[in-house]
Amino acid sequence: MILVPEARIKEFTARGWWGEQTLGDLFLDRIARHPDRLAVADPPNLFALAGIEPRDLSWVELGHEVLRFARFLKARGLGRDDVIVMQWPNCVSQHAVYLACALTGVIVTPVPVQYRAHEIVQIVARTRARLALVAARVGGFPLAAHWVEHRASLPTLESVLTLGDSPPAGTESLDGFERPELELASLVATLASFPDEAGVSAHDVLTVCWTSGTESAPKGVPRNHNEWLLVGRSVIDAGQVAEGAVMLVPFPFVNMAGISTSLMAWLMTGATVHQHHPFNLDVFIDQLRQHPTDYSIAAPAVLSLLLKEPDRLEGVDLSRLRRIGSGGAPLPEWLVEAFASRFGIEVVNYFGSNEGAALSSAPQDVPDRRHRARFFPRVGVPGYEWSLSNSNKISTRLVDPESGEVISEAGRTGELRFKGPTIFSGYFRAPDLTAAAFDSEGYYCTGDLFDIAGSRLEYYRFVGRKKDIVIRGGMNISTEEVEGLLSGHPKVREAAVIGVPDEALGERVCAVVVARGDDPPELSELVRFLREDQSVAAYKCPEKLVLVDELPRNPLGKVLKRTLRERIGGAGSPEEIQR
Repeated sequence: MILVPEARIKEFTARGWWGEQTLGDLFLDRIARHPDRLAVADPPNLFALAGIEPRDLSWVELGHEVLRFARFLKARGLGRDDVIVMQWPNCVSQHAVYLACALTGVIVTPVPVQYRAHEIVQIVARTRARLALVAARVGGFPLAAHWVEHRASLPTLESVLTLGDSPPAGTESLDGFERPELELASLVATLASFPDEAGVSAHDVLTVCWTSGTESAPKGVPRNHNEWLLVGRSVIDAGQVAEGAVMLVPFPFVNMAGISTSLMAWLMTGATVHQHHPFNLDVFIDQLRQHPTDYSIAAPAVLSLLLKEPDRLEGVDLSRLRRIGSGGAPLPEWLVEAFASRFGIEVVNYFGSNEGAALSSAPQDVPDRRHRARFFPRVGVPGYEWSLSNSNKISTRLVDPESGEVISEAGRTGELRFKGPTIFSGYFRAPDLTAAAFDSEGYYCTGDLFDIAGSRLEYYRFVGRKKDIVIRGGMNISTEEVEGLLSGHPKVREAAVIGVPDEALGERVCAVVVARGDDPPELSELVRFLREDQSVAAYKCPEKLVLVDELPRNPLGKVLKRTLRERIGGAGSPEEIQR
């Protein structure tokens, strides 16, 4: 499925930004060059989490696993442009599925393990997915049984493949597709036959990932091989990931942050990646202790904990870990300075979205650590040169959201907009959303607010968000979606949702509610309503409740979210707040 217009493909190819190499080509090269090198390793706690036995696979062993999945897809009549949905925790089997799809032309749409029927039904309907790959359980939740329970609402779905112990009735397994054992040359030749037969190109869509904006429904972001390769190159450049590096990746393997590292940077450098899920600081540190690591990524709150509790790192050899990526929340200046002075580790500050709008503040471009914590290079603007390879491929501009005027001076806040080969071509089967996402000159409107800083006006500084979302632990939550669901509760007359600051997660979800009648709802009632009656992902549920007599509004009736944030602030712990 090629969604990028032909004129755009020709332009990017002529400029040397896009090529004909696919992820399948890269994978076959890795097998041939380093068949016995360790490629991927499961989280050590995978069995406790999902009933899946942890495995470590070399490149050639992973090749056999990819062949197993490719044969399974073919046996089910799935080929180029068909869609499968995958809901697994971080594991080596995900690598096999991504690569099997890269070879066969099947499109994989990965979804977070937290998603429930509310999100799943919409995603399957939008993609017309024919097959679901689901963990039997995640933690104590019977995920596969949840899919079976809602099969009537998933008419395009032909089967559910379950990974893990105790698969429920109504699902199938891979038991009939044992992992083949072929000689190296035969394995490479057999795998190479799949893209030849399917006619897969580097312009074909490989993934459809999901994001939340102000809309109530999840938005699908399709990305082809070329788009992903450029994103992988940005990670390699900023993190200085070397050939054959060892990486530890604790981010979900379902969106930009996880895939760009666990799949793209890994594949492009022939690295070894140790997966991690769900985030657990003790497990993370133990993995660092057992596997000397060259590159990793972690949320600012995790880096802060490592500095505040240095005894946890007793016996951990960090001599190879020269850089660690972070982002998703503001980075304190002291944190970036402390990691360098205490451990000799430089922190790379990332900003980005599934749509491909990304900025990297790395030491080679921003050596001043205080600046690196606060600023991003003003890439894609004439007159500035930066070292990262993608900086000369994209164009950015800051636009006044009211007047549409392009801002070029310091002190004015505007919306950051992107254009270029890293940016997606539009939301999956959603032309109205796509039209609203781009301006008249083809720039993607991020909804993120920045201003211009630096003595030479060479930096962007993040100010806030134009779009009404909460970012909790790196996951985007549409406030409009949660508000619409809460309004269905019999005790709720009106509801507004805002994010309140949280040291560990960046933000938590706070519901501001006007009660219907004299019996106001309790927080536990709202959460139970969302999770049990609406089958909503747990991370979207409010963790704070504020009861008010009325919501503040402007003369046109719009709820003043800024006023609510100022009134409520970050007061209180993650629990119910009464008026």
